[in-house]
Amino acid sequence: MHSRYEPRLADASIAGQLVTLQLAVRRFFCDNNECSATTFVEQVEGLTTRHARRTPLLRQMLERIGLVLAGRAGSRLADLLGMPASRSTLLWLIRAIPDTAPAAVKVLGVDDFAFRRGHVYGSVLIDVTAGRAVDLLPDREADTFADWLRAHPGTEVICRDRAGAYADGPNDGAPDAVQVADRWHLWHNLAQHVEKAVTRHRDCLAEPTPEPEPDPVVDPAPAVDPDLERAATHASQAREQQSLLAARTRHRYEAVQALHAAGKGIKAIMDELGLAKGTVRQFVRAGSVEELLGKVKGRRPSILDTYVPYLHQRWNAGCTNALTLHQEIRDRGYRGRYQTLRSYLAAFRPLASAPPAPAPPVKVRTATKWILTNPANLEADDQQKLIEILGRCDHLTTVARHVTSFAKMLVHRTGEQLNNWIACIEADEQPELRAFTRGLKRDHAAVLAGLTFALQFRHC
Repeated sequence: MHSRYEPRLADASIAGQLVTLQLAVRRFFCDNNECSATTFVEQVEGLTTRHARRTPLLRQMLERIGLVLAGRAGSRLADLLGMPASRSTLLWLIRAIPDTAPAAVKVLGVDDFAFRRGHVYGSVLIDVTAGRAVDLLPDREADTFADWLRAHPGTEVICRDRAGAYADGPNDGAPDAVQVADRWHLWHNLAQHVEKAVTRHRDCLAEPTPEPEPDPVVDPAPAVDPDLERAATHASQAREQQSLLAARTRHRYEAVQALHAAGKGIKAIMDELGLAKGTVRQFVRAGSVEELLGKVKGRRPSILDTYVPYLHQRWNAGCTNALTLHQEIRDRGYRGRYQTLRSYLAAFRPLASAPPAPAPPVKVRTATKWILTNPANLEADDQQKLIEILGRCDHLTTVARHVTSFAKMLVHRTGEQLNNWIACIEADEQPELRAFTRGLKRDHAAVLAGLTFALQFRHC
């Protein structure tokens, strides 16, 4: 073996300036023709590495910039700091970072995420103690999760939502692990059922129309019949009740319940009716069709709402031609369809005049948020509006009381009150909350652990 001195260049960053170091190092040549290396260069410890044009410190700095800011933003920052690197270089440096060997995860968190929202989902596994992701699974099936748990023994606690796959997977892959229902998902599931309850009682969200005071001197005949104030609302509700979506929901519910009563399982019902697994499960577990119609009947904001007062005014002024009204509101910015306007005006055709334009009611989601929020965190106006809504609806008052009780269990970890809370729900006529408690009872052990031991696993 023989050697010779050769110059070598290495980039470095000093005081925010890019500098190039020129070194004189030895290059070694092997005289053995069978040697696979043939030649190699002497390395300066801490300053050079094989096949690299950057010092280890500069590479480390660029890696950290890339991890925080990724490609384009990282490239701009690196250029300002005197370490120019393209976005592709930063991404290549990130991909070249070796993965750390996974250690045993004692407290494991699992949840789903979307590769493509609504189509393809996977599972992300989190080391709850360290607060970092440890692995990604290609789907959210129980067998995949169970295989991972068997390949990575040592998990003592699994913090999860209440999806069936994440409950069945640990039963096979880590039967000794304690399953804890994630508190965020518990509250999120409750919020979904509360929204359905508010939707079912959305008529209580509108403020009652005040009665007009009679004129003490002149008592003319009322220009509008008392029934007119409710004409548009009743017509709208009738259309909702007879909508295609509501009719389809009733038909599917009857078909699913009939097959389920005949002893057929979810898979068989899926094949016979051509429905998705989640849809069949939802229809089987529903206590009544009203639970499913809560969302169907919910009125979404209409593009016509902004122009309702103007339409009522023009109708009462004698303009009842839908084409004329359509052109007038188009000049005011309306971009909806003519058929939407014609359908809205249809309720006024049999009447002498249009009812006064009602004040817009509180939105379902707004009222739901108020019920789910700690009263101490609500604005004074919102508190007053919530009090007025609850004063008009005993059912929503009961829902709010149950929500408060459940929130206290979550905050104070008083899981021993869970069974009493479920019993109170089942004693009330609240189909949406009953559906929530049915899910709690199916996953009772994990829910009880989440409400009792969550203090030890704060990230859950």
